[in-house]
Amino acid sequence: MKPHAFIGVFFAVFLFASIGQAQDVLVFAAASTTNALDEIAVLFSAKGLGTVKASYASSSTLAKQIEQGAPADVFLSADQQWADYLAERKLIDPASRTNLLGNSLVLIAPADAKTPPITIDKNLDLAALLGNGRLSTGDPDHVPVGIYVKQALENLGQWQKIEPKLARSASVRAALTFVEMGETPYGVVYATDAAVTKKVKVVAAFPSALHDPVVYPVALVAGHDNPAAKAYLEFLKSPDAKQVFEKYGFKVN
Repeated sequence: MKPHAFIGVFFAVFLFASIGQAQDVLVFAAASTTNALDEIAVLFSAKGLGTVKASYASSSTLAKQIEQGAPADVFLSADQQWADYLAERKLIDPASRTNLLGNSLVLIAPADAKTPPITIDKNLDLAALLGNGRLSTGDPDHVPVGIYVKQALENLGQWQKIEPKLARSASVRAALTFVEMGETPYGVVYATDAAVTKKVKVVAAFPSALHDPVVYPVALVAGHDNPAAKAYLEFLKSPDAKQVFEKYGFKVN
């Protein structure tokens, strides 16, 4: 196991143990859902349905943690690949799996940057736009946002030029932070991530036809017969949760 995954498993175990009886549902969720799920957890608790604790990271990291035995009740992925990964290993309940959300990719820059008008198509020379800088996004070897970005750039015929210029991040929120801090002149994140900070601006949107649909499947983790987790999964599909997801810019399926 990679060191970060090993550490993550023990973090999850520690979190589970530290909240003891007060903990009803432990959710492992894609980093891009952080703000929305935190708000939904408050609503869930306010209705007396239970207490929710969440661990946010890239979907790949979380899936590997679950594979290693981390005690998650619910898994919310930013792509189908990592939900499929767990399904193939019989680690999620297939009957509970549903496509909950949708999202889109955007090109961002620091809020105070002077950027030229940009349209993402085959006429765009992204490598020239970057100059000596790098493009911040999730690691395309395993982080969903990076996987989508690689697909898009391959379809634009620009992957070979851009790959050496990537600043590979462990999650979409880490990629966002690089741009917020001005460490990279541009980055690619989900539209919902760009919307939660005033430190970046969206300079262009990626046409959805360039990559697989950005879909967030959610499912119960197998072997966790937790009534509160089942209630939480249903609550994620409720009008109250839908309103929160839409507020943060997610497409609700």
